[in-house]
Amino acid sequence: MAKINVLLLCGGGGAEHDISLMSARFFESSLAKSDQFSVLKLTLDKQGHYHTEEGNLCSLTNRREIRFEDASIAPWAVDYVIPCIHGFPGETGDIQSYFNLIQLPYFGCESEASSNCFNKITAKMWFSALGVPNTPYIFLHQFDQEAIAQTQAAFDTWGSVFIKAASQGSSVGCYKVDVRDNIAKVLEEAFGYAPYVVVEKTIKARELEVAVYEYQGEIIATLPGEIICDTNNFYSFDEKYAKDSKARTDVVASNLSPELSLQIQDYAIKAFKGMKLRHLSRIDFFLTQDDEVLLNEINTFPGLTPISMFPKMLQNHGHDFTEYLSDVISQQLGR
Repeated sequence: MAKINVLLLCGGGGAEHDISLMSARFFESSLAKSDQFSVLKLTLDKQGHYHTEEGNLCSLTNRREIRFEDASIAPWAVDYVIPCIHGFPGETGDIQSYFNLIQLPYFGCESEASSNCFNKITAKMWFSALGVPNTPYIFLHQFDQEAIAQTQAAFDTWGSVFIKAASQGSSVGCYKVDVRDNIAKVLEEAFGYAPYVVVEKTIKARELEVAVYEYQGEIIATLPGEIICDTNNFYSFDEKYAKDSKARTDVVASNLSPELSLQIQDYAIKAFKGMKLRHLSRIDFFLTQDDEVLLNEINTFPGLTPISMFPKMLQNHGHDFTEYLSDVISQQLGR
C-alpha cells in the first residue's frame, strides 16, 4: 500500500511559535515509528511564508500540493495535514478554513469549533448553554472608563480578579489582579493583545486537566491530572515552559474521589460533544475547596512538549500515541 503523505505544519509566528516547534518534534518522532507515513515538515514564519528546515520557501496550493520556489525541487502531493500550530492561525480556526476550502483532510478540531473554544467569551457562553458550570465573569469590548468601572465593581464584589485577553492561548495576556489600583493598567495591557477582554472571579481551587480524544470510534476522557503551582502563582506561560518553573504536573490527581473524577470526565465529554470537537482536546477545570467543579478552558490543540500533560495522560490511559494517530488518520481517509 502506498504511503500517506502527511504535511506537518508548525510555527505560526505568534507568541507560541517556539512551543509549536517542540510539539512538532513529538509528532515527527511518533509518525516515524510507523511505516504508513511519508512526512514533510514545514514552518510557518511571522511573514506568513512556509519553508523547510533547509530554508527552502514553498506554498500550499489549492491543488493540495507543496510547490517550491526552487523549481528544481519537484512538487509534493499532500494527502493529509497536521496543523501543529498553537494559537493563531491554528487554534483560531483560520488555517482549518483554508483546508476546508481546498478539501484537504486534517487532524484536529474543525474551524468553527476551534474558533469557539479559542475566544474565551464565546467559549464561556457555550459552556453555560450546555449546562456546564464555569467561573463567574463579565466581558468588555473596549478600553474606556466604563470598562474600568465595571472591572472595579467586579473586584469589589469578588475581592480578586483575573483579567484575560479573550483570544490568546497558553495564558498569554492573562493577569491576576489583587490590588484595585492596578486595574486600569492591566486592562490596557490585556486590550493590547485582543479587542475583547474577559474578567473572571479569582477561584481558589485545584487546577485539573483531562485529555479527551477519539480512538477507534469512542470518545475517551482520561482520569483528571493536576497542575500544582508555586505558592500564590497561577499557571502562566512562564510557569508552563520556563526551565526554572516550580510548577509540578501529576498525570493522575491525588486525593480525588471516584465520584468527583467521574463528574469531571462527564463534563469533559459533554463539552467535547456539545461543542463539536474532533480528534483531541485538553479540557481544564477548577475544583474548589467546596468540591465545586468549574470548567476553565478548552485547548483544541494542546501542547505535546516533553512536559505536556496530554500525551502523558493518553499513555497513562493505556494508549500509544503513534497507534492513536494512525487510527485517526486511517479512519478519516477510509484506509
